[in-house]
Amino acid sequence: MNEQTPGAGLLAQDLRLTMADKDVLLHPGLDKAAGEEFLQEAFQIMLEEGLRKGRDVSEKVCDWKEPEQLQQILDLDLKDSGEPRERLLERCREVIRYSVKTCHPRFFNQLFSGLDPHAFAGQLITDMLNTSQYTYEIAPVFVLMEEVVLKQLRKLIGWEGGDGIFCPGGSISNIYAMNVARYHRFPECKQKGNWELPRLAAFTSEECHYSIQKGASFLGIGTDNVFLVAADENGKMIPADLEKQIHQAKAEKAVPFFVNATCGTTVLGAFDPVAEIAEVCARHKVWLHVDAAWGGSALVSRKHRHLLDGIERADSVAWNPHKMLMTGLQCSAFLLKDSSGLLQRCHCAKATYLFQTDKFYDMSYDRGDKTIQCGRKVDCLKLWLMWKANGTRGLEQRVDRAFAYTRYMADEIKKREGFQLVKEPEFINLCFWFVPPSLRGKEGSIDYTLRLGKVAPTIKERMMKKGSMMVSYQPRGNQVNFFRQVVTNPAVTRADLDFFLDEIERLGKDL
Repeated sequence: MNEQTPGAGLLAQDLRLTMADKDVLLHPGLDKAAGEEFLQEAFQIMLEEGLRKGRDVSEKVCDWKEPEQLQQILDLDLKDSGEPRERLLERCREVIRYSVKTCHPRFFNQLFSGLDPHAFAGQLITDMLNTSQYTYEIAPVFVLMEEVVLKQLRKLIGWEGGDGIFCPGGSISNIYAMNVARYHRFPECKQKGNWELPRLAAFTSEECHYSIQKGASFLGIGTDNVFLVAADENGKMIPADLEKQIHQAKAEKAVPFFVNATCGTTVLGAFDPVAEIAEVCARHKVWLHVDAAWGGSALVSRKHRHLLDGIERADSVAWNPHKMLMTGLQCSAFLLKDSSGLLQRCHCAKATYLFQTDKFYDMSYDRGDKTIQCGRKVDCLKLWLMWKANGTRGLEQRVDRAFAYTRYMADEIKKREGFQLVKEPEFINLCFWFVPPSLRGKEGSIDYTLRLGKVAPTIKERMMKKGSMMVSYQPRGNQVNFFRQVVTNPAVTRADLDFFLDEIERLGKDL
């Protein structure tokens, strides 16, 4: 380039290194030795504060602080200058101290709990390697591993072939199912959108997970086009009402395209009668999806897999090993019976900068175009490593133990004055009321229900502030607030379960 070229002087000036530029090049921002030393100390804090204390029943489940107070303690503001290592390590301690210890034996609040050391190691390795799951060239081990794990999950369902992908949560798996079902029925929707389609109708139980409604909204199908099917007193979808609703939708000139059955509802843990629902779907040629995000892990147990009888007839299944199997968040599989490449055709965009057609290896291993994501976290390693360590039979024992402890708790509740089961548990959801002494014998009073509904929230507040344990509560239909306790953590002992019931009594006896 000669000096007469327009902009040449400006370009040359831009290309000159300033002293500040040279200083950056000569002095890397990250000292490797210091970084390794920080990681070693941070990992020791994780082991001591998070794992050892987090699983110690003498420690609090959560050191509760009000939001304003916690903000002051943590000093969350981000500043121009960095902080020294010692202060950062203290920050790590604070983060762990004031967070909820979901690995604690007395954490019963969610449909997940506990900590599997092998899954945790897998998660650390995943984060260290920091790769994405979209192509074989960037994630060769994990592309092969994911396929093996998904194949094993499909085998437990009863499918010999099929397809699948790990998703960021069960809600996304359910949305995948709805999207693939729509594409399967109307493949032109991918190019032309909903404008070219008739009114679509989806069907699900009134006890379903809220992600079905969200999926209909997200995909432009509309929540008004989700037909809620009646459930019986045990929370199970009624197949006869499903058939009725399908006929109703057709009468309204809508096209039934998707039925969602639930295996393990969020509150009661109910299992829809999948085999009967499959018969209805077959008659009307409607896609059957089974949301087994919660209950799918019962398939691992020879004793309890009958709860999901008929699931092999589904077109797709959502299953979250991070729940009952304790793999660690997140580990959610979307599984498909179809092996023709439907998942790929539905979602692919064929980005040539990523999925080149002239690579030096078999490009069928580049499976990232099956998903709506580009970057995708590796979720298979923690499940694979945990499965390798425990074997299928070890995972089965984990599931069977959860059932046994739920049975123990249900029997104990029947023996104790003031405790009342909402329903006999079918799964490992234990739903019950605690009736304080002041309300006993007053079931017929005008304000009894109103007062009973305030018991669970008050006890929950007290246990949170005390830090002794955590358990969820919720209303259901015309039933006022009740507790829902779930045991998935193998570290839980009978002493913890006895403490749980004793603590409910202690915290609620004066109400």
